[in-house]
Amino acid sequence: MSSNLNWKPYERQAPEWFRDAKFGLFFHWGPYCVPAYENEWYSRNMYSKGLAQNIHHEKTYGSLHDFGYKDFYPMFTGEKFDPEEWADLVVASGAKYAGPVTEHADNFSMWDSKVNPVNSVNYGPKRDITGECIQAFRKRGIKILSTFHHQWFWGWFMSSDTDADVYDPANAQYYWDALPLETNRYHPYRLPDDKFNQMWLDKVNEVVDQYQPDLIYFDSRSFIIDETYRYKMVSHYYETCSGKDIAISYKQKDFPAGIGIYDIECGRFSHAKDFPWQTDDRLEDNITWCIVQNPKYKSACSIIHQLCDVTAKNGNLLLNVGPDADGSFHPDAVAVLHEIGSWLKINGEAIYNTRPFSAAAEGPTVVSDDNYNIEKINSQVEEGLASDIKNHTFTWEDFRFTQNQTAVYAITFGWPPDRKLCIKTLKKCSSSKTVAQVQLLGTNCCLDFYQSADCLEVTLPEQPPCDHAYSLKIMF
Repeated sequence: MSSNLNWKPYERQAPEWFRDAKFGLFFHWGPYCVPAYENEWYSRNMYSKGLAQNIHHEKTYGSLHDFGYKDFYPMFTGEKFDPEEWADLVVASGAKYAGPVTEHADNFSMWDSKVNPVNSVNYGPKRDITGECIQAFRKRGIKILSTFHHQWFWGWFMSSDTDADVYDPANAQYYWDALPLETNRYHPYRLPDDKFNQMWLDKVNEVVDQYQPDLIYFDSRSFIIDETYRYKMVSHYYETCSGKDIAISYKQKDFPAGIGIYDIECGRFSHAKDFPWQTDDRLEDNITWCIVQNPKYKSACSIIHQLCDVTAKNGNLLLNVGPDADGSFHPDAVAVLHEIGSWLKINGEAIYNTRPFSAAAEGPTVVSDDNYNIEKINSQVEEGLASDIKNHTFTWEDFRFTQNQTAVYAITFGWPPDRKLCIKTLKKCSSSKTVAQVQLLGTNCCLDFYQSADCLEVTLPEQPPCDHAYSLKIMF
């Protein structure tokens, strides 16, 4: 990013709490949860003639002239929203930082906003969702995440149906001023004007001033906001919360390298990075970030394996789970999150407060660099549906390594049939340390092992202490 602005004063390392936390949760929740059809882009795609969500909308609710997105607000009741229950779920999952989506692309602010009258206090639940969550989370020691997607609001509601309610000037407070249809592209020719840029900035600053979050996440497409306004935002956040361990996360090249934490959506790296990073991904196994009809969820095993892979490579996993329109979570999602938390109660020592080992990974399963890149985003903008990035299937011959000041941890993704693990990374050689003791987290016993020139061979006990993955604590 070339610029005349001096970003240097705002360069900073990732906070130690972030590096220690490893695992966070966030929650896509808004009026788009009322139709709960296909995905959270319903508010945009319902206005695009011919897309499945548009066809569904007109068949179910009527024409876009008579029933627009604003007409979902009264149906977004949130009557079962309980911030204490949300906080309990975060704790039960083992996540260390969390927060609701502060504002998605639909101009519906989930806080008590004076900047934007279209908010969760004036409409829908009639409650300060962000504020109530923050109060409940902080009581439990959970670090606060605020996520912003509202740069996507530029052109978001522009419709190929000229009779749609978005073109009625009386509805501008909901949908913004009428713009050329091409502004709903990922990289439009017509970029936001000063009025939109100032609104974008004012919303972020208001959340910073009212709630002082520990981490602010920006979704992709932030680059369309004029750099001066992005600079003012970073300056305001870092100076308003000076003395606190805070950070922003960003995608692609939306902000200069070094001023925040790099985030790759649904992403992975093949090797460990020398900088802390984050991947945001979803618990949903439908290709959606919000609750949908007939929801499906990934297995706890899949998420645990992903968490171990990300942690070993110097990253954090930020996992989304979408509540229902009434504010409750699907019991299947709750069950998976509890299962992840149960695993972390046994194996958390190998995850929390660790740093990368000299080798991140070993095993036959190849992991390539991948993320939800610009090509995939453009495809979603055109077709209305996101691409899927599947997690890998690991075996007991695959290991991930972490370390702290007292031990190295080797995490295996399966239980070998003969109970023998062969860890080549920890073989005996002139440059390696001699292994003195091997323990299996979740048990009280020391394991039999033999460190040869080929590998560190470890004999596991008769029964595993948990499911999904197993952590060896190795002391030298």
